Amino acid sequence: MSQSPTSQEARFADVVAAFRAHPNVTEPAVTTFGSSEMKVNDKIFAMLSARGEFVVKLPRQRVDALVAAGDGERFESGHGRAMREWVAINPAAEADWLALAREAMEFVAAPR
Repeated sequence: MSQSPTSQEARFADVVAAFRAHPNVTEPAVTTFGSSEMKVNDKIFAMLSARGEFVVKLPRQRVDALVAAGDGERFESGHGRAMREWVAINPAAEADWLALAREAMEFVAAPR
């Protein structure tokens, strides 16, 4: 018996579908940690965590701004340490997941 997707899973599926035609984006597969990760050039830029959180990698200042606005909180991978460039978006926030995912993809794909 299969379960119906949660609203978080459905929203994430919409984001994944929007990137389907992008040549450098890899569709997510569930990892051993239970998260579904989207990658650009083999680097993670967005994911749905095992806890059902939509998480994106953005510049630290952008993460700070999203946290200050109440749209998200610093993502913790489970080791009790918040990651500077990762933000878990508050499910109740009005944040545009697709726009955030595009922003994260561009950030991660940019040469450093």
